[in-house]
Amino acid sequence: MKKEMFCFQCEQTAGCTGCMGKAGVCGKPASTARLQDRLTGELIRLARAMGGQKTDMATNKLMLGAFFTTVTNVNFDDKTVGEYVEKVSAATDRIAEKSGRQVDAYDMNSIWENNDEDIRSLKALILFGMRGMASYAYHAFTLGYTDETVLDFFYKGLFALGENKDMNYLLPMVMEVGKVNLKCMELLDKANTQTYGIPEPTKVSMTIERGPFIVVTGHDLKDLELLLKQTEGRGINIYTHGEMLPCHAYPKLKAYKHLKGNFGTAWQNQRNEFDNIPAPILFTTNCLMPPKDSYKDRVFTTEVVEFPEIVHIGEDKDFTPVINKALQLGGYDEDHKMTGINGGSVVMTGFGHGAVLSAAGEIVKAVKNGAVKHFFLVGGCDGAKPGRNYYTDFVKQTPADTLILTLACGKYRFNDLDLGKIGDFPRIMDVGQCNDAYGAIKIATALADAFKCGVNDLPLTLVLSWYEQKAVCILLTLLSLGIKNIYLGPTLPAFISKNVLDYLVEHFNITPISTPEADLKKILG
Repeated sequence: MKKEMFCFQCEQTAGCTGCMGKAGVCGKPASTARLQDRLTGELIRLARAMGGQKTDMATNKLMLGAFFTTVTNVNFDDKTVGEYVEKVSAATDRIAEKSGRQVDAYDMNSIWENNDEDIRSLKALILFGMRGMASYAYHAFTLGYTDETVLDFFYKGLFALGENKDMNYLLPMVMEVGKVNLKCMELLDKANTQTYGIPEPTKVSMTIERGPFIVVTGHDLKDLELLLKQTEGRGINIYTHGEMLPCHAYPKLKAYKHLKGNFGTAWQNQRNEFDNIPAPILFTTNCLMPPKDSYKDRVFTTEVVEFPEIVHIGEDKDFTPVINKALQLGGYDEDHKMTGINGGSVVMTGFGHGAVLSAAGEIVKAVKNGAVKHFFLVGGCDGAKPGRNYYTDFVKQTPADTLILTLACGKYRFNDLDLGKIGDFPRIMDVGQCNDAYGAIKIATALADAFKCGVNDLPLTLVLSWYEQKAVCILLTLLSLGIKNIYLGPTLPAFISKNVLDYLVEHFNITPISTPEADLKKILG
């Protein structure tokens, strides 16, 4: 087969080796993949032209947006990716002229076709980790929050990708991605909570009420707020989808009475759940799949998300086209009952570090009196490949004296289950979006402090699912903190070489998932 493209950054990559045909498994055309490689090469050239000097916030925003647009399931539009290439190239030329450092364009095949698979693996970890981190930094940026350490590291990491260095140089850089991402997630947590309040435990209905409505998917809280303001008093209800579910827990967002509930489940089910939907869908970030003709006319995008021939809401954030489409379609004639994958009609969210740590004393007491024997963090990205029912079965089989923390869209595999309570705590507690892994880390470190031990000494096991680059940077953060004994699935990343995997197994005891029965027996004895 003629190689039209090369991409192996997500879990579903073809043959667990790489997408190389006319389109990726995600639906990204080869032409778009090649443009995204050019864009990444231009970002590397930008960093090398800077030579360590500072840059302005406009360039920083451009860099973050360009990085974010290369994340899986974000941008399928050659025109806008090409425009990013031109903008970054122009910014690089300006900086190069000022610094006197003329740098040639960087060819990404220098990484993808590197004969040393370990170097390729480590550079891929750095690049994909930074792509995930850029999405978090971008969200914080839109709320007016930045961090110099985080911004500086993007250029440092990009510069390193263009260097011809060995593992002794690259491996510490991989760990630094994780360390800086913790700071980035902390920044976004601060941006979200200071803007919208501390999330609080909230019950969310999955029934769609009769009448006009809009579904909002992605991750961006500000876009949701702007839409809520523009639809207030218009007789239009707003429903979250996918990673937007945790928005119901923020006090300043839940104050809008027309933020009604949650539509459907995780991102990979959208082509079924959105089929002939009588309402528009607004995509605020990644997780866009090529839409079917049955609902293509009611899909809208904003920020870095774009798809050919789909209406894009620009920087003016005028959602009038979305609102008009909602009024035109009219919604369901009667209340439309939807469920989770296990048949549940209600889900809970809002168990972020603020809510959980406010009850830390009760949790510690429950552990000491034997009511809670073990904690599991079961979460991460969901996806379409077979084998992800593992996470549903795993949670169902956890003993009644265990608590399950969860986050990101992987929770849709089991978040509609009613597993009862331990005292006042539901056994399944949704910490939030993928970036709220920061909150889960805070919970774990607080428990470790309470028991005067390290996180690895807690009765805590992390069982993670991954799909795209946000999961990569979160995994690197956990490793940078020295957290061990992580179970990872459903498959291991195609970009991890055998030697790098052996290193991770030796130093961190990363374990591929097997079966729920075998893994639970190994964990609990």
